[in-house]
Amino acid sequence: MGSSRWKVAAAAFLAIVGALLPVDADEHEHTYIEKEEVVLWMNTVGPYHNRQETYKYFSLPFCAGSKKTISHYHETLGEALQGVELEFSGLDIRFKDEVMQTTYCEIDLDKAKRDAFVYAIKNHYWYQMYIDDLPIWGIVGEADENGEDHYLWTYKKLEIGFNGNRIVDVNLTSEGKVRLVPNTRIAMSYSVKWKKSDVKFEDRFDKYLDPSFFQHRIHWFSIFNSFMMVIFLVGLVSMILMRTLRKDYARYSKEEEMDDMDRDLGDEYGWKQVHGDVFRPSSHPMMFSSLIGSGCQIFSVSFIVIIVAMVEDLYTERGSMLSTAIFVYAATSPVNGYFGGSLYAKQGGRRWIKQMFIGAFLIPAMVCGTAFFINFIAIYYHASRAIPFGTMVAVCSICFFVILPLNLVGTILGRNLSGQPNFPCRVNAVPRPIPEKKWFMEPAVIVCLGGILPFGSIFIEMYFIFTSFWAYKIYYVYGFMMLVLVILCIVTVCVTIVCTYFLLNAEDYRWQWTSFLSAASTAVYVYMYSFYYYFFKTKMYGLFQTSFYFGYMAVFSTSLGIMCGAVGYMGTSAFVRKIYTNVKID
Repeated sequence: MGSSRWKVAAAAFLAIVGALLPVDADEHEHTYIEKEEVVLWMNTVGPYHNRQETYKYFSLPFCAGSKKTISHYHETLGEALQGVELEFSGLDIRFKDEVMQTTYCEIDLDKAKRDAFVYAIKNHYWYQMYIDDLPIWGIVGEADENGEDHYLWTYKKLEIGFNGNRIVDVNLTSEGKVRLVPNTRIAMSYSVKWKKSDVKFEDRFDKYLDPSFFQHRIHWFSIFNSFMMVIFLVGLVSMILMRTLRKDYARYSKEEEMDDMDRDLGDEYGWKQVHGDVFRPSSHPMMFSSLIGSGCQIFSVSFIVIIVAMVEDLYTERGSMLSTAIFVYAATSPVNGYFGGSLYAKQGGRRWIKQMFIGAFLIPAMVCGTAFFINFIAIYYHASRAIPFGTMVAVCSICFFVILPLNLVGTILGRNLSGQPNFPCRVNAVPRPIPEKKWFMEPAVIVCLGGILPFGSIFIEMYFIFTSFWAYKIYYVYGFMMLVLVILCIVTVCVTIVCTYFLLNAEDYRWQWTSFLSAASTAVYVYMYSFYYYFFKTKMYGLFQTSFYFGYMAVFSTSLGIMCGAVGYMGTSAFVRKIYTNVKID
């Protein structure tokens, strides 16, 4: 499987799709024969408190070993986007071949190199390496108690565990503390010790997981608490709406039995009065349809990726989670086109091609725009997170040659299969005036309050997700995530149905945007929580890490809001259609 570093040179369709497919993160099958070459890759180096601020390992004045030739290397699209920069260490390591402490290179420490090391030590720089896909972390050096003298760790002591012909464990011990003095030579050395291990190859990543953190009682309690809230909320909504709607139906049936004079003198009020306007097209139907289609697609991607992550241990392969998410997003583009196109057709939209383009590029434009802005800062910092031009071309090609055609297919199917406006009530030619109502029944107030309960059902899980991404935990409890996704959807639908019922009962028929935005306001609370997490749960600093954090948290929150908004609207739409189908309309 020998191949050189993957660099995108052209926007070839098959190559792009191939790059998206999950592949083995390393270049071989993880099996070795005795004395076969074992490659030690040097990845990145950066400050401990800023996980995303990483640089190439050899951006610090480290030296490499004398071995220059290697036989294999591969990089996926996910790795390129995540800033993985594997470089050969030059160390000669052979399977089951022990190496005593050996000097592999020397650093001529002039003032510039010393200053670079001192800066790295002051900022707690750490580095990452890989052996057979197993990550290894080490610290660059340390300072004395007074912070005046700085020391570099010069001896990498590797202990590799094997089970049969496979590597199942790697440990690094840093020794050889040497004081940094200008105009001296520092010898860098390593040793390799092999030991037999009982760890199975399938379980070799278990040591990197943290069950005490992710399976803590608080995590279980939060899931149980959210589940109980769902039961209570569903029961409450069902009881209130069933009793209230029964009374409404009874009152409306009684009105049907009155003669015209009594009906005119009667005090008619409630949601029935807006039957001629409730199915009126929403304002800005093109953008609204595009948001609903994008939200349905995000939900599909989330659901599928979580299932794949539950079945496959994606955390064992570099960049596989991101590659899988991109592949699934591209493959589910017809979902976006179907729901967005059919809704736009139902609302009488004519410029369906423009709507298709907006729906197809709404999320990619938001993500790529944010990444493009942060990329400028990464280039200025010379960080490994700077996205190469070839990778940008690949991503753009995916948008134009994969996402757009599939979105077109979905739009055509949606318009033809479910694009007919088969509403249970006809729409009046003249819009009904909206009466005045109490301040807490205004759509703006409903929107602000609508996201509180959905956020309350997920904010504990947000802490675990944030910690796995912004700190050094590997998220692996995707069963919890699936439960939280289901709970979030149920709570969102219940809340938006209640909000919509009160809005319609106030004879305000502007329920489409209200249902969407009241559910989408969950994103505002999530983004506010990200500020709390940044200032009180992390020690991040610097322009690059701060912009990276708040930029991508904005993308995450917006995507979550669009998904919640679409879920809330779909549930509310079914509710509105149901109640107006069951009442007699003159």
